[in-house]
Amino acid sequence: MSEEIGVAAVLQSLKQWGEQGFIRRLDAAFAAFLFEQEPAAPAPLLLASALVAHMEGRGHSCLGLDLLLQDPEAVLGWKAEPAEALRQLMVASLPGDLPSWLAALQASPLVWVEQKSGQQGGSEPLVLSGNKLYLRRMWSCEQKVATQVLARVAVPERPQQAEVRRWLDALFPSANSDPEPDWQKLACGLALNGRLSLITGGPGTGKTYTGARVLALLFAVDEQPQRLRVGLAAPTGKAAARLKQAIDSALGDLQAQLGSSLALQQLATQIGPARTLHSLLGARPDTRKFRADAAHPLPLDVLIVDEASMIHLEMMAALLEALPPSSRLILLGDKDQLASVEAGAVLGDLCSGAELGHYLPATAAYAEAVTGQAMAPAYLSEQASKLAQQTVMLRKSHRFGGPIGQLALAVNAGDARAAVELLRLGEGEILHELQSPTLATLLRLAVNGRPGAEGGYRSYLQLVKQRPAGLDAAGFEAWAGAVLSAFERFRLLCAVREGAFGAAGLNQAVEQALAEQRLLLKRGEWYEGRPVMVTRNDVGLGVFNGDIGIVLRPPSQADNANGMDQRLRAYFSDGAKLRSVAVSRLADVETAFAMTVHKSQGSEFEHTVLVLPTEPSRVLTRELVYTGITRARRAFTLVNGWPPGFAKALAQRTRRASGLLERLTDI
Repeated sequence: MSEEIGVAAVLQSLKQWGEQGFIRRLDAAFAAFLFEQEPAAPAPLLLASALVAHMEGRGHSCLGLDLLLQDPEAVLGWKAEPAEALRQLMVASLPGDLPSWLAALQASPLVWVEQKSGQQGGSEPLVLSGNKLYLRRMWSCEQKVATQVLARVAVPERPQQAEVRRWLDALFPSANSDPEPDWQKLACGLALNGRLSLITGGPGTGKTYTGARVLALLFAVDEQPQRLRVGLAAPTGKAAARLKQAIDSALGDLQAQLGSSLALQQLATQIGPARTLHSLLGARPDTRKFRADAAHPLPLDVLIVDEASMIHLEMMAALLEALPPSSRLILLGDKDQLASVEAGAVLGDLCSGAELGHYLPATAAYAEAVTGQAMAPAYLSEQASKLAQQTVMLRKSHRFGGPIGQLALAVNAGDARAAVELLRLGEGEILHELQSPTLATLLRLAVNGRPGAEGGYRSYLQLVKQRPAGLDAAGFEAWAGAVLSAFERFRLLCAVREGAFGAAGLNQAVEQALAEQRLLLKRGEWYEGRPVMVTRNDVGLGVFNGDIGIVLRPPSQADNANGMDQRLRAYFSDGAKLRSVAVSRLADVETAFAMTVHKSQGSEFEHTVLVLPTEPSRVLTRELVYTGITRARRAFTLVNGWPPGFAKALAQRTRRASGLLERLTDI
């Protein structure tokens, strides 16, 4: 096949694949744009450019060319038919061996080839690093994250050990009777050993509890604690509010525990409100850049970030660059949860192998000196990365010791037999499974809940209908806060967005079912009681992607009982307070009776219903099921739309292509 025919065939195939939904139209357009910029671009480059853009859209940082040539079906997640068409196109465009593909890319002016010299290249849109092909933006972000992380763990600080030991014994007064060491205490001790601390663990293992004690320890050992500038942040507004509440509560308890030896409550007033990462960094409309950067660093000495598994690669790069080199960053998160919606699996890469420890003997000796906790030989290693010395995995769940915790552990281990048995037993209706349910059955569950977990969405809507008359501002805020709290007790979480059991379709179906039972009055897009989720950051309005609110009539419209006034407002929790936005100003929201598991991260519900699709899906993975289960506090229901789906999900892991881990271990 001639090169001209090869190029034409590739561009035509990409266009067809975009129309058929195998790739995004944007991916095909990117290849066409590169051809316009460089008419001599070879067919392999155009094909690879569309595929690397496609991979970025699916959450991957790069495209492994060696793996693509070996098994395109597995790499791209395509079904057999389009994968075979791709394989034939690759062979027709160029011999299907890796050296030939690499040579074609290396010779193009559109590709910068990464060298060990560390040079950044020019403005080439693609970067080739070994066998991995990147969009330049993704490669640049990966470079920045690796550079910043390695700089922060380069030299252990080894603080005054006797002083640290005294305070840690005061912060953890109870003797540890478990055969395992007290990992919370170890995490606090190791956090003082460098400028980056990673604390990971499953639900209920005490990540924020530990983070609060790290903060108290930093106040205690600092020579001028009253000047310590502390920030709290999380990817979403809800997670940020929960972090602030947890930190404030923990510091209050610690003040009572420590007495007059440390003025914690006074020092805690230095901590500002917890903020979303977008707000912290200063998101600017219509640009990916932030106000805070290396030239305009954040005025912080300590930053604690919760739900770090949700932070995508580009955001982590921006955050690390905006932090002064002397500041401490403490990341809290569950490495086994779903990665961020956007590209990258940063926390998973940073915490890779955390369950094994990989602590150097010097690290273990320091940890024992400051905590009194000895690490078992299984957690030690003679050769390990510096990053591993700043990473601690919390292993004991203080909240999830019951059936929900057991189910989460079985799912995380991929033990389908144990998970199915736990669901079958039910454990006093804490766990429940609906196999091959009808839509009508699912809607009854959504409206009323189920035995052992009654309520559903009826509970919060009855509270809306029972609104007291004549509420003043304080009374209204208390009532509206109660409505929001009632809504947060129950949630439908979907594995997919489209389809009969997808979030989009279920939102419409649930809305209609509630209207038929006169629990809500819907005469248009906006109505009182409508739950909404923000889908795009709006700095001007102070709302961010993932924020959840309830549409209500303001106090001045208490007599307008039809709920259809054009001045309806959406009310959002802002810590202990409420904030509201006129619905006419909310352009980027969607109804939130059902939401995807991805969107639920950072939230918890008393009764969580996980809805699996009615047919196979590539998004149905172990991490997705685990994340859905761990959103439940008291009751969990699995709606298994496709009987083999649950077991197949547990056998399928989420793997995101990335070169970050390789860069981090190159020490």
